[in-house]
Amino acid sequence: MPPHPLHRADEPPARPGTWTRADWAEAADALLRAVRPFASPGRARISLPGPAGGYGADVDALEGFARTFLLAGFRLAGERGQDPGDLAGFYAEGIATGTDPRSPERWPRLDEHPQAKVEAASLALALDLTRPWLWDRLDQAVREQVVDYLSPAVGDPTYPRINWVWFRLVVQAFLRSVGGPWSATDVAEDLATHDGFRREDGWLADGHERAFDHYTGWALHVYPQLWARMPGAEGFAEQRRAQDTDLLDRFLLDAVHLVGADGSPLVQGRSLTYRFAAAAPFWAGVLAEVPSTPPGALRRAATAVVRHFADRGAPDERGLLTLGWHGPWPRIAQAYSGPGSPYWAVKGMLGLALPADHPVWAADELPLPVERGDYVRAIRAPGWLVAGTADDGVVRVVNHGTDHAEPGDTRGDSPLYARLGYSTATSPLLDPDSWADPHDQAVVLLDAEGRASHRSGMDVGPVRVVETDGVTVGVGSSSGVVRRLEPDEDQHHHGSGWTGRHHHAGALTVRSLVRGSWEVRLVRVDHVDRDRPPTTLRLTGWAVVGSRADVPGPRAATASGDDGSRSTLTALLGPVTASGVAVHRDASPLGPVAAVPWTDHPVVVGEWFAVLVELARDPAPWSAEPEIGFEDGGTTTWSVTRWPDGVRTRVALP
Repeated sequence: MPPHPLHRADEPPARPGTWTRADWAEAADALLRAVRPFASPGRARISLPGPAGGYGADVDALEGFARTFLLAGFRLAGERGQDPGDLAGFYAEGIATGTDPRSPERWPRLDEHPQAKVEAASLALALDLTRPWLWDRLDQAVREQVVDYLSPAVGDPTYPRINWVWFRLVVQAFLRSVGGPWSATDVAEDLATHDGFRREDGWLADGHERAFDHYTGWALHVYPQLWARMPGAEGFAEQRRAQDTDLLDRFLLDAVHLVGADGSPLVQGRSLTYRFAAAAPFWAGVLAEVPSTPPGALRRAATAVVRHFADRGAPDERGLLTLGWHGPWPRIAQAYSGPGSPYWAVKGMLGLALPADHPVWAADELPLPVERGDYVRAIRAPGWLVAGTADDGVVRVVNHGTDHAEPGDTRGDSPLYARLGYSTATSPLLDPDSWADPHDQAVVLLDAEGRASHRSGMDVGPVRVVETDGVTVGVGSSSGVVRRLEPDEDQHHHGSGWTGRHHHAGALTVRSLVRGSWEVRLVRVDHVDRDRPPTTLRLTGWAVVGSRADVPGPRAATASGDDGSRSTLTALLGPVTASGVAVHRDASPLGPVAAVPWTDHPVVVGEWFAVLVELARDPAPWSAEPEIGFEDGGTTTWSVTRWPDGVRTRVALP
């Protein structure tokens, strides 16, 4: 097999975080070279191999062009127009052909297909970044074609009120800068919509739902920084530059804590096939000169994320990005995903727009937070308790606030959002059966047929970190009605939970105490449906890749991963009827087989149950048997916990 396209031929794969700017440039150039054989004769369409996406081959080919053009734009801007690969010539020819309404290679227009509105933003950004070397050298007739192609964005009321508002903002900023049509009303409306996404501590929700995912970083924080530097944003950007930078600055304090020591971003949220686009907000922080996270730390985080995928099969031996995570795994796709879609990953290479003399390239890289030591962190907006452990480099999230839904929603749980846990070492199960019935990182009521309940639309409680006798513990809770789901035959597959007929199952309260690789999960059944009462309360743990199982008795179960990871569920409180390890095939992008420990309990209304949930790589043996008890403090209930390392904590419960 030839050397990996993102590895220099004269060196072995390096530890994440060791790339120079030349390494970044070589990686980008390899990606751009690999797609050229798939360009149409007029270079307007880049039709990459693979089955057509849900929007058809025409849209797929436009994505292949627009998204790789964005990377070409970063390269040209960072090299100040030096262009040994003739990127400007290649993409200029494609622009002339794609915007020619008479060409058989013409692109779908913005008023013909909604996805063209997305790709138009990449076209506009790249044209703006490369203005002296590409736009200014286009024939006047071609420039008029481009303006005509982008103009339907003006006054179009159909842009969804999510991150898509930035596609209209970016396109109109470019149009304004070249004398094209634009609307101040549209700009003000879209900026106001974006401002409505603000949540605590610099976080932004992707719309009105509790939609927290990588779009917060690679879209909602990146576009404001790029847009503000476009000449067409003049008169609007100045008054908000400081506030947008402040929001990004605060968000990045959390974001760097969500990267594993191996460079893996959190495996959570939709569009995961964009892979190392997760590095984009770190480069945006460098671009914005945020004060709170040093450039060396931001560069380290960005490089670690890109290297994570480069070292694990993305791109493939042809140099192409496929639908998948590490290697190809088509099931990761959403309905809108096609062969060109993965190239939104190039957002994570935004740093190449910074020239070689930018200070970030001379800065000493600093270790990631998870490399410096253990931590527990509460992120209020998404309702996450974050635990990083330096021994194994894993970052875990215990989720009490994110479900890509609204309070009281009756859709099913999305495995991408509504699970109780996500990490940099595991993936939620994503096979159809796991969309219909939650099987991992869940607390569910089972009916007589074994169907599991869904919690989407739950009531969210606060997440916080407390100190008890010098020990840090994360505390969080969520509760609410849970439902069984009869899924509709046809599903939208945009990342939200499945639709269908729902049937009341009962109500549950879940509380978490988080420390290191452990979570003490407290569960109470608050009420049940009297007409069709559930038969079993089931608790499930982390899904690890592998099929090895250890079930020493009814109160514990362990699934061991092929990478040395261990997912353990141990009952601490309340009766247990059974335990085991469930094996799922072709359900995880991380490997062909995944295993999940589970414990079953009787359904007893008003009684607390508790389990210890553990995820660790090469975990150390326990020195004490864990246990939990309660102390009544009048208006406050205290949990008294002995952890597996023998440490005791006393924490007030929500």
